[in-house]
Amino acid sequence: MLKIEQVAVAYGAIDALHGISLQVGQGEVVALLGANGAGKTTLLRTISGLLRPKAGEIRFEGEALGRSSAESRVKRGIAHVPEGRRIFPGLTVMENLDVATTIWRRRGMSSAEDLATVFALFPRLQERAGQLGWSLSGGEQQMLAIGRALMARPKMLLLDEPSLGLAPRLSEEVYRRIADINAKGVTVLLVEQNTVLALEVAHRAYVIENGHIVLEGPARELARHPRVREAYLGA
Repeated sequence: MLKIEQVAVAYGAIDALHGISLQVGQGEVVALLGANGAGKTTLLRTISGLLRPKAGEIRFEGEALGRSSAESRVKRGIAHVPEGRRIFPGLTVMENLDVATTIWRRRGMSSAEDLATVFALFPRLQERAGQLGWSLSGGEQQMLAIGRALMARPKMLLLDEPSLGLAPRLSEEVYRRIADINAKGVTVLLVEQNTVLALEVAHRAYVIENGHIVLEGPARELARHPRVREAYLGA
């Protein structure tokens, strides 16, 4: 579904990604692991069109994305849940969800089925439908951010640190919902520092260090790899 070939990204004179290559198959959950500043968020932002690569190519469903806008990539089926959730704090839960349905409303299509799916995955959002975004807990805000992305009917979901700042119990709940979303046919590419959770859900994983991919393979194999265990699992 997604193929990245020799992608390089820079912030001014500072190189952030150095010829990254990876691929994500349809229906997979793929995790990007690495320390802060390794380049994980930069890669997601480049895939979703928020950053432009200085070299390399990104192909989605066989078509080169080139310099296409972030909006056009959403229309193609790529939805990005950024680090820090980035919900609209002054809008209600329903209004936050409604923002992502603009594409379908313009085409005269109903979003009722999408809303029912989101509420089935996250019942607490239905309970808090009229509450403003700022009044939600951290876990509820993360659910809302993921729910908002699902309202855009993505084929691929990009998740940046979905467990960041959450208590362990809430992190586990969010990851159960990610597994449920994947079971419904949505491909997932996620960035995560909670390596244990990520490798439990992912089919495959890549490890990024200083803008380079240094390891890749099936999640279960990487969980046993000495380098991963020492650096990311505390073993």
